[in-house]
Amino acid sequence: MASKLEQLRSMTTVVADTGDIEAVARLKPVDCTTNPTIVLKALGTPVFADRVKEAVTWGKSQNGSSEAVVAAVADRLAISVGAALAELVPGRVSTEVDADLSFDTEASITKARGIIAAYKERGIERDRILIKLASTWEGIKAAEVLQTEGIDCNLTLLFSKAQAIACADAKAFLISPFVGRILDWYKKSTGQDYTSETDPGVISVRQIYNYYKANGISTIVMGASFRNAGEIEALAGCDRLTISPALLDELDKAEGTLERKLSPDNITEDPFQPIDEKTFRWMLNEDAMATEKLSEGIRAFAKDLVALRTMVTKELAAA
Repeated sequence: MASKLEQLRSMTTVVADTGDIEAVARLKPVDCTTNPTIVLKALGTPVFADRVKEAVTWGKSQNGSSEAVVAAVADRLAISVGAALAELVPGRVSTEVDADLSFDTEASITKARGIIAAYKERGIERDRILIKLASTWEGIKAAEVLQTEGIDCNLTLLFSKAQAIACADAKAFLISPFVGRILDWYKKSTGQDYTSETDPGVISVRQIYNYYKANGISTIVMGASFRNAGEIEALAGCDRLTISPALLDELDKAEGTLERKLSPDNITEDPFQPIDEKTFRWMLNEDAMATEKLSEGIRAFAKDLVALRTMVTKELAAA
């Protein structure tokens, strides 16, 4: 019998949640997704040593303030990681707009256009890239504009149906609802343990998937942030799942039948409900978990962005 990973591939597009070149080459996902944490970790490996040197050399030749040069080199390194991954996967690579722009629509749009241009300079067209934006109101509005320009977006740090509805209204290409971080919040809040079927993160993604399919919404649902293989199995059949190498390996070794849990052929009615800014902000405010996890996620990505720029500053000083 095929492994559970192979069975999963037959019903779900498998994406690697990593910048580990060796793991991507071994596990052969369709897509790859990155974030500042992943980029920072990747750049600390020997595989990217030459790319770090190249970016630093390039940075030394740039004009402008030291802050601007550091930011430009950090951007170049993020693109270097994405470009290396693009050589290994047949599908898309997600690259994130800076977390500190999460509440600035215009700046996010400008940054996204710059990312697409930087990839094009390396011979990588926009149809291979997804621009990752936090699922704030401002990030979603940026995606709405970018989508009209043919720049496909991945709305990340998504923890609630309100965010998912707004992303659908914006015609976002893809959303990344987080599973494990929702579970973390509920376990801490209630002190309870959960099975795969009662897992609040799993239930959230199932509800979003159902809403999208019930209303003919084409935005792709890609479950993310898994704490265990059980959560992944409970979402078998979801459009896409982005999974860490450790859990991909675990599924690859797992035997037994993997039951399909999500299918567009098994949907319950869920009326379409367009959402405006006032309603979005109120619904998010009323959801303590989503509010806290969104803010926490932005802070964490911003912290890693600062760490990346600090590394660049040291490299430039030493060059």
